Amino acid sequence: MNQDLTEGKPEKVLRQFCLPLFGSVIFQQLYNIADSLVAGKCIGENALAAVGNSYEITLIFIAFAFGCNIGCSVIVSQLFGAKKYTDLKTAVYTAMISSGVLCALLMVFGILSCGRLLALIQTPAEILADSALYLDIYIWGLPFLFFYNIATGIFSALGDSKTPFLFLALSSTSNILTDILFVETFGMGVSGVAWATFLCQGVSCMLAMVVILKRLASIRTEEKPALYSFSLLKKTAVIAVPSMFQQSFISLGNIVIQSVINGFGPGVIAGYSAAVKLNNMVITSFTTLGNGVSNYTAQNLGAGKKDRIRAGFGAGIRLVWMLCIPIVFVYLLFGKMLVGFFMDAPTDAALSSGIWFLRIVAPFYFVISVKLVADGILRGAGQMQKFMISTFTDLLLRVVLTSVLAGLMGPVGIWCAWPVGWSIGMILSVIFYFMGK
Repeated sequence: MNQDLTEGKPEKVLRQFCLPLFGSVIFQQLYNIADSLVAGKCIGENALAAVGNSYEITLIFIAFAFGCNIGCSVIVSQLFGAKKYTDLKTAVYTAMISSGVLCALLMVFGILSCGRLLALIQTPAEILADSALYLDIYIWGLPFLFFYNIATGIFSALGDSKTPFLFLALSSTSNILTDILFVETFGMGVSGVAWATFLCQGVSCMLAMVVILKRLASIRTEEKPALYSFSLLKKTAVIAVPSMFQQSFISLGNIVIQSVINGFGPGVIAGYSAAVKLNNMVITSFTTLGNGVSNYTAQNLGAGKKDRIRAGFGAGIRLVWMLCIPIVFVYLLFGKMLVGFFMDAPTDAALSSGIWFLRIVAPFYFVISVKLVADGILRGAGQMQKFMISTFTDLLLRVVLTSVLAGLMGPVGIWCAWPVGWSIGMILSVIFYFMGK
């Protein structure tokens, strides 16, 4: 169901629109959490380390898919708010074609380069084969990743956050069951974890594409929309390319951080893999809510209702802080149980590193959530330069501090880099927001 985000009380509109998005991203993260959980519980600590190690490289591909999602979503939101439905359909077709070409190029790159990337981040020999196997299967599923992201971006642009939530709820639940079936019953090891994700994400993608094409067909236009538009591609790229670079550099930064962590051995890698899954679930949730704020901003900008955007900023912060409170409470009090849940018999190194990561990072969710809401408005308004400055500052600080503090404090020093980067990035994002026209 399409929803006009330019009408109604901002707080109520954002809550109704963003909460299904939050639910969607929880189920999306269940894909990765299920992979790590089954790998750690049913195969062993090294398998968990292999899946976690590979995950940092998959984030490069996710970055490009995310950029396509954001670029398409913001432009379609603006056109939907302005009621330019012919251009809206052309923008969707243009995004799909362009994303398909980009996906094909990335698949070639992945097939040729992932082995080198695993060696570059100093992957320990005992997990190298499983890491490479997981990545090989993941790369063949990239079309599903890309077109699902395009579909969810369009749903969000049209104000519909409930439909992708239903798809993800079904597919992620299926993924957990398929993980267990392939690993426990069929004894497929790490490859079973990867193939389960491949199949379930494929089903989710195809369902989403069928529904979105039907939804577009139901929108009436005065003239037949063009199949491709270079002018709309350019507008989309203005949003998408910086988002891709931003996410890609974050992924590369995470790979550098992962290479430092790898120097401490499989135990610390496994503990970090478990804790970072929990952390990424939270950060991705806040990022998705920020994307919802981007759609809200873009629709109101397209409709010429700029006064509603500032009201949306305050409403967005209140919404994310409502989510922060229980998450921080659970992570601080039950961190040991949550980290241990990923492993059958965790070593002291694995358990300790995961617990300390959550204890140091979790209180600063209140900080990073404010940054991501402000970033959502900057992105929805097309202020990509300011958005990227704050993000790169955060990333650069984390990478540099990781390298420095690891030598002084060990793994705990690495975890301390997160709060510093987040705090400086938040200050910059909020300043840029208040400077915005």
